[in-house]
Amino acid sequence: FGIHALLVVTVTLSAVTATARSENDVTGEDVYPPLWDLAPENLLDFPVKDNKIVISAWNYQDRLGVYKSLLNASAKYFGAFGPQNSGNILWGLPLQHGWQFRTGRLADHSGGTSCGYENGELLCQSVRSWWSCMNYYLAIIPFLGAVEAGLFGQLPYEIEILPPEEQKDVFCYSVKDCRSRMPKLMDDWKAFFEYLLSTEHKSVSSASFSSFKLDDALGLLWKAHVTSIAYALPKFQDRLKYLSEPEANFGEDWANGVDFIAATHLSTDLPTTNNFQVFLPQRMLVEGDILPSISDFSPDQNQVLVSLRALHKANKLTGGLLLKLWRKAMSTEAGRKMGRKLLESLTSS
Repeated sequence: FGIHALLVVTVTLSAVTATARSENDVTGEDVYPPLWDLAPENLLDFPVKDNKIVISAWNYQDRLGVYKSLLNASAKYFGAFGPQNSGNILWGLPLQHGWQFRTGRLADHSGGTSCGYENGELLCQSVRSWWSCMNYYLAIIPFLGAVEAGLFGQLPYEIEILPPEEQKDVFCYSVKDCRSRMPKLMDDWKAFFEYLLSTEHKSVSSASFSSFKLDDALGLLWKAHVTSIAYALPKFQDRLKYLSEPEANFGEDWANGVDFIAATHLSTDLPTTNNFQVFLPQRMLVEGDILPSISDFSPDQNQVLVSLRALHKANKLTGGLLLKLWRKAMSTEAGRKMGRKLLESLTSS
């Protein structure tokens, strides 16, 4: 059964990445998230009020600025992995968020407000959006973990994250608040940034950290990533009711798929993430979208959605055993290398 199950995963992940192979043409502005140039560059570009740096996490540009600050503050650790910070493995987070914004997934899908719509408040991120709420745990929590770890050094002000207009109790808003309410999440993100910081004093040149092991860094990053998703998933089940059934299914299928990709320690740098993101649906799924024959999606994009669905169903049917077996196969560096080779060979041709 084990071998058969792993074959299912392999075949599914092959299908998931097939479209990236055929549509691997990310050029120009598409390389960066929408409005990247307009986002705050560093923490002191955010407004300061009452001796606090104030960040509006429910504004797309501010959340993007959080990512930009993380990328800029960590750039020196990734100099050896690509020019102009392109080898920074934190790129996966803002690129994913940019895709969510571009495809309208951060808007209010309950119909209650104009939050996130072009004819309303375009940069608003709705607290009623499943994607936006899930992303909070992959933006604000990593950021506060980095602050706690000391990535930004000694800051002259405290950080304050502004709450949404409703359902404030499911989020946390400062290092102290998050530390007391979700210590495991903070620990995991802090561990990743502490690993980066620990390499700083062990090397002669800032361009190449001799003690920096990319596989270890990716292991810590992915561990924190999947912990965030696992923590957030049950919290935001109620947001799925605002989505069409195909879109809600896709959201849950994607969250499950991330677990399998994470086990390979796939690099989340700028070029690799862009190569993989081209297979994601470039609009929200609506009622009447029937797989595998959504007419305005390519055959590959249809196939990806079918494959993610099959992988999620198979994992559910086995009570999570499929993921356990896959993780076991990926538990050695050699195993992970094979897993990544499978994924990357399909996106490099």
